[in-house]
Formats: sequence, C-alpha cells, structure tokens
Amino acid sequence: MPLPRSAGAALLALALASAAVPASASSTAAAAAGVHYVALGDSYASGTGADSYSDVACTRSRNAYPALWAAANDPASFTFAACGGAKIPDVLGDQVDGLDEDTTLVSLSIGGNDSGFASTMLSCQYSTRSACERALRTAGEYVVNELPGELDSLYSAVRARAPHAEVVIIGYPHLYKEGGLCPGGLSAAKRSAVNEGSDLLNETIADRAQAAGFAFADGRPAFAGHEICTSDAWISSTNVHPTAEGHESAYLPAFGAALPGN
Repeated sequence: MPLPRSAGAALLALALASAAVPASASSTAAAAAGVHYVALGDSYASGTGADSYSDVACTRSRNAYPALWAAANDPASFTFAACGGAKIPDVLGDQVDGLDEDTTLVSLSIGGNDSGFASTMLSCQYSTRSACERALRTAGEYVVNELPGELDSLYSAVRARAPHAEVVIIGYPHLYKEGGLCPGGLSAAKRSAVNEGSDLLNETIADRAQAAGFAFADGRPAFAGHEICTSDAWISSTNVHPTAEGHESAYLPAFGAALPGN
C-alpha cells in the first residue's frame, strides 16, 4: 500500500539525516560520551612549550594532546593532572588521586625527569661531547637498574585505583635529526648519543607497560622527520619540548591510534 505523502516525506528526511552522520562518527561520539578520562604525567603530557596555558604553574596547555583529545571527543569527564617537572613520586603523591573506579581512560607520560632529563640536556647542550656522554651513561644506568621497578610500582598503583580503565603509556620522541649539519645545534655525535638514550628509555617504558597490560604509544615514529634540526621541527630547540604542532600532529594521533578499537 502506498504511503501517505507526509509519511513518505518524513521517512525521506530521516534517511537523509542518517546519511549525513556516518555510523563511525555517531558511534565515536556515543562511545566518548561514556568516557571518564584522566591525563597523568610530566611536561611532555602537560604541554610545556605548547603555549596557551590553563595552569601556568604546571604548564598545562590547551594545545597539549590530552586537552586536544578531550576537546575533540567531549568525554563525560576530563581530569588534566599532568604537571611539568613531574617525576614518578609526584604522580604517586599528587596525580593518581584523580583516578577511581569510574575512570575508563588514562594516559601517562613519565620517566624522563626521573632519569635526569634536564641535567643531561644541559650537559649535552653546553658541555663537551665527553661530558654529554658521561651524563647519558649515568642516566642509562638508572634507566636499566632502577626505573623498571619504579615503573612497576607506579603502574600497579594506577591499575589499583582505576581497575576498569584502558591505560595508554606515551613514549618520548627522538629529539634530534641524526646526521648532516645542525647550525647552532648539537654536533652529530651528540645528537646520536641523545637519541640512543631516548631509545633506551622508551624500550624500558614499553617493556614495563606491556608487563602491566597497558598500551604503549611510541613517540619516535610520530615525530619522525620533525625533530630538532629538520626544516619542519615539531620540537622546540629552545626548551627541547614538543610544540603545539607536535602535540596536534604527532602525539594526538599516536594516542588515538593506541586506543582500543583503533
């Protein structure tokens, strides 16, 4: 039996409306609506160097990947606890209080400051190659001998406080382009040494994340071709942190790709 004209028009409008919103988009929005997201970590999570700070003391940036993800996905709740300069004890003492049984998503970037990132970079930027390599060896000894146990304790605390959450551990990028010239920057030998130190740190973090059953988002491929000394750097040569572009174009997609279902 033919439908009345009004009913047919209504069905046509409904069909057009459904076609205008792809199923993937509507399902993503529905999924995000039930997400309770907590972002933990250090300056690489808080957005130091990315400007537009909502909290100057912790250099929490509106351009940082946690804030960008929350703005794009509109989760049910978003707690931005990451703070510039944070070490593992700071996360345990100040940040994990934001976690609870309702938390469904956690991102965490930590370990760089614990291994002496700031002092190591100062040695490599302003001292001799031998001083740089000594600082990196000292950091490497910590990363191999002490960091794994400290990460295990932290990851256990995160899981205990957020038993139902998907946890994504975010790694660190290579800071420098290797090879070739770097006017005003580090020598090729220093750049290679710093990147080797980053490899050791990332491998340790990834290993402990896997042992804890957490996802790992590797920052190295995300920033590949955009390190310091490249023509389109997403890491600032001044403060050695990702820029706003680095968070948007590297960390944000790397984080998204590590989420369940992607």
